[in-house]
Amino acid sequence: MITLLGERQRFCDGLSRRNFLKIGALALGGLSLPEILRAEEASGVRNNHKAVIMVYLPGGPPHLDMVDLKPDAPSEIRGPYRPVETNVSGIQISEHMPRMARMMDRFVIIRSLVGMRDEHASDTWLSGYPIGENRNRFHPSLGAVVSRLQGPVDPTVPPFVELIPRTQHQPYSNPGHPGFLGLGHSSVRPTGELMADMTLKEITLPRITHRRRLLETMDAVRRDVDRSGILGQVDRITQRALDLLMSDKLVKALDIEKEDPKIRELYGQGSPQPITDAGPNWNEQFLMARRLVQAGVRCVTLGFGGWDYHSFWNPKPGEQSQRLDQALCALVTDLVRLGMDRDVTVVCWGDFGRTPRFNADGGRDHWPQVGFCILAGGGMRTGQVIGKTNKFGEYADERPIHVRDVFATLYHNLGIDLSRPIITPENRPYWLVQGHEPIPELV
Repeated sequence: MITLLGERQRFCDGLSRRNFLKIGALALGGLSLPEILRAEEASGVRNNHKAVIMVYLPGGPPHLDMVDLKPDAPSEIRGPYRPVETNVSGIQISEHMPRMARMMDRFVIIRSLVGMRDEHASDTWLSGYPIGENRNRFHPSLGAVVSRLQGPVDPTVPPFVELIPRTQHQPYSNPGHPGFLGLGHSSVRPTGELMADMTLKEITLPRITHRRRLLETMDAVRRDVDRSGILGQVDRITQRALDLLMSDKLVKALDIEKEDPKIRELYGQGSPQPITDAGPNWNEQFLMARRLVQAGVRCVTLGFGGWDYHSFWNPKPGEQSQRLDQALCALVTDLVRLGMDRDVTVVCWGDFGRTPRFNADGGRDHWPQVGFCILAGGGMRTGQVIGKTNKFGEYADERPIHVRDVFATLYHNLGIDLSRPIITPENRPYWLVQGHEPIPELV
């Protein structure tokens, strides 16, 4: 971020010089204009708009109560929910996910997901790497990689937007870290303070409407600027800052009040009430994500609910599954309706699975040995289940799929060549998911 400091003086339009110079810095959740410009220039011409919507389920959703039920197992394992048939022969899921059951041909379920740690944090699900592997150097999140390699679709719309709400347990809402790619490829995070990140402090949009006057004012403060090489970029950076500030595309995309009421009803109305120390069941995020992708965002991340079921507290897993079922199926239905389903990949997953056996409190504990993932769109071959757990859901019995295999698939769907490394600041090659390939059953 560049902040050009000057004497605190007043201009005729009421702006102080110091406030004016902060326009060039424009930080939205870590978004830095110099880095945006460099990323855009490095990425070349972009002819398409592939995107990923990542749905993170903080806390660890119970695979045995959602997508991998074991009706023939003993009662202490199979749980209270029964499986139902889907519109794809031979595939069953929870009775509390009826919408997905009716449109299973649009989804893929991975029942043999491995590569997780006993870790309550969003890091693995945004980058493919847990906190333990990020202590010395943060691996860049998928959104940051897309920002670096493909840049913005529209110069007034950031490529990476994060909607994961702030949570009491902070690691649930760790942002998508840009790693060695630099802060310029951090996510724009408009939630929390929501529009606070979308406005300039002490400067209102009407006061910067006349771009030419502002750029002319820049000349008046050049003598106060450190001539360290930044000066040559000032006009271009300021122009980009003003483009972003004066465009209402991002703000409009976040404003779901502008959406057709029938479409909003399809997604359902969520609740702002957090689930334990995690996030709320905020259905509206799914609609925001679709609108953001329409506006030109390449990667949107969102968090939904709290799934740390050590006991069967409210909402019970079945109730929360129903809410997820509505929002997730509405998103996929909407993407199909708009003809976006082949270009937009949806991925939904959480911290880990849950213990096959219920504990003394009637809940399930952490179980990183195996978990699940739901995928849709992206031009993938849908209507299938990949992998299988053993009869008690304890481990991957057939076709284990690593978390980073899924990331390789997401990168493939985005059109990113995994055989070409990114060069680090130390001039070393960095392969995004070294040793992992896109899932052949899907691509």
